[in-house]
Amino acid sequence: MGKAPKVVIAGAGVIGLTIGWELVQAGCEVVLFDKGTAGRQASWQAGGMLAPAAEIQFEEPDLYRFSRESTELWPEFVKRLEAASGMDVGLRTEGTLVVSDDADSRERLRRVYDFQVEEGLNVRWLTGAEARDQEPFLAPRVTAGVLSPDDIQVDNRRLVLALIEAIRKHGGEVREDAPVAAIEPDERRPRMVLESGEEVAGDVVVLAAGAWSRQIEGLAKEDRPPVRPVKGQMIELKMIRPFELGHVVRGPHGYLVPKPGGRLLLGATSEEMGFDTDVTGGGLYKLLEGAWEIVPGIYDLPVVDTWAGLRPASRDHQPIIGFSSAPGVFMATGHYRHGVMLAPLTARVSADLILGKETSPWPGPFSPLRFKSN
Repeated sequence: MGKAPKVVIAGAGVIGLTIGWELVQAGCEVVLFDKGTAGRQASWQAGGMLAPAAEIQFEEPDLYRFSRESTELWPEFVKRLEAASGMDVGLRTEGTLVVSDDADSRERLRRVYDFQVEEGLNVRWLTGAEARDQEPFLAPRVTAGVLSPDDIQVDNRRLVLALIEAIRKHGGEVREDAPVAAIEPDERRPRMVLESGEEVAGDVVVLAAGAWSRQIEGLAKEDRPPVRPVKGQMIELKMIRPFELGHVVRGPHGYLVPKPGGRLLLGATSEEMGFDTDVTGGGLYKLLEGAWEIVPGIYDLPVVDTWAGLRPASRDHQPIIGFSSAPGVFMATGHYRHGVMLAPLTARVSADLILGKETSPWPGPFSPLRFKSN
């Protein structure tokens, strides 16, 4: 491409927005379309944890390394975004404390800790007493903990608002209440068809519609990304002194995420319920029980809000990033529980690929083409 391309993006969640922000900085004409209010689906309903060390899984080495590299980009990414938008995104650097509350969970935690050490992570094993020194409101039953001081978090709601502001200030367009009905592939001029009937063409179309990515018509069945919704219920409490948490605290059956302004998030269920977003008694019970077992002081905190979001999970629970076999169509979806954490690196490699630049090997394992042989 001789000049910066025009890029039209289906989906204005954190992935679509960060890709859009990266591209407008490169001089591209960028238009994002969202079926509702931009950033108000999974991105708004997430916990905002940027915790590759706490999230590490034995069977996901590529995803872990991608997560770690992306997290390292976050401080500089935030600095640029806050300067461009004039908004604070609530980056916090206190780290994550993962705890066990019985012999079995302690043994599982020890295995993960040993693996983290083998991977060269900056983690520290704590006794139960040492964990309570870090967070005095931990339950007496907590038997051990692992402190991951390099894990960070962001206020995901402030983040999406800042991205929208930065894109618009730099000449990009974010169109809300503009559902995309179909994508029409073409090597030279792919386009989107909105439910209103309006057609919008570009040099590249980006499919970043999260859990709804497979629902958009126009692509051949075999070209649609194998993405499904996974329901996650959450609770927001209000921290009232003397109760206070400094770290993200993760236990065997839930996590607690302190946010600016005294917000405390409890999360999250993981339910295969299609596009159902009902908040249920059973889901809330599980969240409260899992959090109360490790931090019993939540018992007296007022409930501010409850909600259920839909995470976009691919068939193998790995993100989908890259040009598809449909001409002119780029995909950035399927980030499951890691969309906020993976956003900066996803945006960087996506922009490089769209602009035809030499790129790193990072997106290789996450290509949409991997499903063609499966």
